Amino acid sequence: MDRREFNKKLASLATALAVNESFAKTLNPQGDQASGSNSDSISINGQPVVTMHRSQTGDRTQPEFLSATVIPGRGMNLFQATAYLPGKGETALFMSPSLEEAAKLLTGIGVDAYGDKSHAFGGAFLVPFANRIRGQVAPDGKTITARWHGKDVTLAANRGGTAQHIEPHALHGLIMKTKTTRLAMTKTEDGKTVVGEIDAGDYGGHWFSKSKISITVALSGKALDLSVVVKNVGDSAEPVGIGWHPYFAIPSGDLTQVRVHISGTKRVEVNNYQEVFPTGKLIPVKGTAYDFSEKGGALVQSQPHSFDDCFVDLKKEADDSSISEMIDPAAHIGMRLTALSREINAVQLGCQPEGQHVCLEPQFNWADPFGKEWGGDDTHMATLLPGQSVTWRVRMELFVLGHEKLA
Repeated sequence: MDRREFNKKLASLATALAVNESFAKTLNPQGDQASGSNSDSISINGQPVVTMHRSQTGDRTQPEFLSATVIPGRGMNLFQATAYLPGKGETALFMSPSLEEAAKLLTGIGVDAYGDKSHAFGGAFLVPFANRIRGQVAPDGKTITARWHGKDVTLAANRGGTAQHIEPHALHGLIMKTKTTRLAMTKTEDGKTVVGEIDAGDYGGHWFSKSKISITVALSGKALDLSVVVKNVGDSAEPVGIGWHPYFAIPSGDLTQVRVHISGTKRVEVNNYQEVFPTGKLIPVKGTAYDFSEKGGALVQSQPHSFDDCFVDLKKEADDSSISEMIDPAAHIGMRLTALSREINAVQLGCQPEGQHVCLEPQFNWADPFGKEWGGDDTHMATLLPGQSVTWRVRMELFVLGHEKLA
């Protein structure tokens, strides 16, 4: 090894040590657990998993959030949250394995080489695009080249291939196995907040400019408040789509009676449910099996097939927010997602007939946002000029059925 290479490796080691020391100080500044816990010292991708706790303070007739667990080493994945539910006690809200099992799955190698296991459970944040992107497939099938405003970008084809009989394409963004470069935790009046920052750069040469990302998870008794801020710190314009991929557990365990409300009045038509590629057509949902737009929602098991559908043309409230809900009559509990950013223009629904979860995914962009099938239509990627920022904000709340009006 020559001196230049040695110095480069030494600098890289010094940076890693500094980041780890920074993590240790921010997580445990006074040598105690005042701001949260390191989840029994379990580390994933070289950084400790963090769990925030709060004590129950309300009466037992109302639900109340109690904890939130994030994985800083995997793009701040909101891995788990728990809440007190009347009649059930403390209950896990996301479909996730144990942290020990997650550590075995989130290796960054094999089937997880591109971080794909991060969007298999918990709640992965999707940046700088949600959903899928198609493009010119390389001869080896390992990458695709997509075009935006006359500029090309090469993305890993982390979905599809000959073995799957699916056209290779890029799926769910570029931070699924990205480490958090800075982390800060604070205690609030009714809970705790963790903020993770990521110096994404140009995502390893796979995007149009350079970005810095800040992801916040704020725990209180009444809500989980989530935000993702992306700032263009490069010298070129860039498109940005932000989404979230949560696997919501069904409190009663009975999917057959679960109802979902999504305020989208149209859905993106897809070619099939294996590739899930948009055709470029938007189909009105009114009066169809895909109509979840009315108050109180509709049964997700009204159809024998799986749902993997992007709902658009969201009905917005006066403040530009939009609402989605999962309603579990058997448990007398509802879960509400309020999309607080006007840039959130789609909700992806994922659900399988034999499954035990429902995915409700508020996101900026429609599926395959650079695709020719859209004919130049706005697919709601935010365009950031150098120095500009955009924010994705969602609030998660719980309610007892009959005690609160449905959306």
